[in-house]
Amino acid sequence: MGKSLEAVVMLILLVNFNVQKHVMADVFTSMTDMHTLLDTESEIIRTMEDYITTQEAKLVKLRKDVAEMEALHRLASQSPDQFLGHPINAFLLVKRLTLDWAEWQTTLTSDPVGQAVLANFTSRGEGVLKWPDEEDLSGVATALMRLQDTYQLDTSRMAEGYINDMPPAHKQLSASDCFELGRQSYNSGDHYHTVLWMNEALGRLEEEKDTSSRSLPARTITKADILEYLAFSNYMQGHIKYALKLTDELIELRPDHQRALGNKAYYEEALKKAGDGRRGEDGRLLQDEAVQKGYTVQEETDDIESLGSSWQRERDAYERLCRGEVHSSPQAVASLTCHYQTGPAPFLRIAPVRAEVAHVHPTITLYHDVLSEREIETIKRLALPRFKRATVQNYKTGALETASYRISKSAWLKEEDDNTVARVNRRIASITGLEMSTAEELQVANYGVGGHYEPHFDYARADEIGPDGYVGPFGNRLATWLFYVRLIVPFKHHSSARDFAITNADEIGPDGYVGPFGNRLATWLFYLSNNHHVFPLRRSTCRPVTSPILFSVSNKWIHERGQEFLRPCELDRNAQ
Repeated sequence: MGKSLEAVVMLILLVNFNVQKHVMADVFTSMTDMHTLLDTESEIIRTMEDYITTQEAKLVKLRKDVAEMEALHRLASQSPDQFLGHPINAFLLVKRLTLDWAEWQTTLTSDPVGQAVLANFTSRGEGVLKWPDEEDLSGVATALMRLQDTYQLDTSRMAEGYINDMPPAHKQLSASDCFELGRQSYNSGDHYHTVLWMNEALGRLEEEKDTSSRSLPARTITKADILEYLAFSNYMQGHIKYALKLTDELIELRPDHQRALGNKAYYEEALKKAGDGRRGEDGRLLQDEAVQKGYTVQEETDDIESLGSSWQRERDAYERLCRGEVHSSPQAVASLTCHYQTGPAPFLRIAPVRAEVAHVHPTITLYHDVLSEREIETIKRLALPRFKRATVQNYKTGALETASYRISKSAWLKEEDDNTVARVNRRIASITGLEMSTAEELQVANYGVGGHYEPHFDYARADEIGPDGYVGPFGNRLATWLFYVRLIVPFKHHSSARDFAITNADEIGPDGYVGPFGNRLATWLFYLSNNHHVFPLRRSTCRPVTSPILFSVSNKWIHERGQEFLRPCELDRNAQ
């Protein structure tokens, strides 16, 4: 609207100038003609006042936007971990530095002064400032969708800035923010969340129209924008009649909208082919498709068998564990023990470690206070400049690649990087009694917004190993050693980050929960003493939404080679 008004003002100036060129001659020869110059001057004044009003409106809007950004930045600077620990604050920050900043750049480039300011800022910030891109915006939006599904969060409540028991975000989501979440879901082929967030955007757009005191967001949207996405996503969900209704509303607003006109004809044809058009009209298709595609979970699921596939049963167990809904049974707790471990290394006889058996079969042991605060800080300092997006190995090609089910950054630390790393490796060897020269480097993984690592195997399974049985020069992974190197709890109401093993969901299911961790380490073996793998053991990590904990975990994977005489195989094929 602002751009079009500015164009009109400039057009009026141009017209006035052209008129002036044609009638300027000989006015001085007649007093009557001189009087008409006052009319000309009046038009110039009116035109320039319109132009000034337009420019002032743009400046007022910019001042509001910058003042809002400054206020949020001031809050964030007081406690960055607490501010960024809230997923909605993190999403809004990335959006401000991508879409909103792009909008402001357009405003700056509309006049020479703005162009000079932008050029100066760009030259000063080049190579110094870090900028998010479209992939970051998509990633943080997807993280919010994942949190919404895992913790069964209400869309309107999220838009108000509330996520379970966390303190509210420092700003509610505007219609534009909700629209962007819907758009990102649409681009990912997630029509379930598109419908949720476009409906929320529609409702908030009406509220914003009725609330004149509300400052406008940097990037404005229209009802027509929302209806276009909402109509098509409803069609993809099977709601053909409703999609047609929304498209009719869109055409009323924009009669010349070519895509809407084409979609209307297409939907009408689809209704004819569908006969009475009742497919999905009872509203259940939204939930059914969401469950099938893993976009959400069914609420109040008491019978895990009703979910059908084993994948869905495991997924259900994983999400229940993330929500903290499942605890070990009294029978399982009764079999757990604590003790001082005085071996296998002789050093532990004079400096035993506190061991807690967290799970019996397979055995998962927690060790308390194994690392000092100084060692933890050193590991964090070494890892920070080395962090890169975490990858997984494609078992078909062997190539390392990023994956949507693992959202974190990782770094690898060698013994020669610092004496602390070598000392930690020696301590692991003392406690486990295993050879560390064939182990992998110390990995540090940092989890961000919606950070998680879905259930996975730490070791290579039979179907991932070639016919010759070769899995690398040091054999397969034998054991995992895991500990937290950073644990920040910004809010009073919290639980803790969860890292747990999910064993065979059919047999053990949610009893595989291990956590939370503070300054504790967990270790477990993948192999029985007969050199066969334990029954399927999967591990996963998630960040609970009720606790905006910013954390890093560290892993040490120990391999088969070098353990032949330290942990020899039993001759009995049935040995455990």
